[in-house]
Amino acid sequence: MAKRLELLHELVPRAARVAVLVNPSAGWSDRAQKELEAGARALGLQIQILNATSSREIDAAFASLLRERVDALFVNPGAFFNSRRVQLATMAARHAVPMTSATREIAEAGGLMSYGPDLADAWREVGVYAGRVLKGAKPRELPVEQASKFEFIINAQTARMLGLEVPSTLLARADEVIE
Repeated sequence: MAKRLELLHELVPRAARVAVLVNPSAGWSDRAQKELEAGARALGLQIQILNATSSREIDAAFASLLRERVDALFVNPGAFFNSRRVQLATMAARHAVPMTSATREIAEAGGLMSYGPDLADAWREVGVYAGRVLKGAKPRELPVEQASKFEFIINAQTARMLGLEVPSTLLARADEVIE
């Protein structure tokens, strides 16, 4: 989360206030919030947590972030927000709010950028685990692994629409640039 916040700050350096959209029923933890708050403090950013568990609550969250005049939106990962990616991208575009997420699908739908685990690589790792189990390994004896491959996607079309100049250093680090 801190790395995604850092990348957002590089892409939108004028952003001082960032809204964080979370689905509290999807495992938003105190640890995640503390990590995000620490990252925000290190960058000199203020964050505001907005909860949403339905489409209407997403609309209400956008109304709140507009009232509060936040400079960017940080969408917490999760299946619910991924399933509402078109709504999120449409609202962000309508209100000219730079939006970041952890999933490429939101960037492909019109979000400004994404940084998160490479899901294709994660599924490959699931296959490796399944192969080990099929060969006789006991699941409880297999190590728990975290994502080792991350992908950074920039939607250059959205950046242009928002009037943002994407630094060449970010373009060079991106795994994909959506034109």
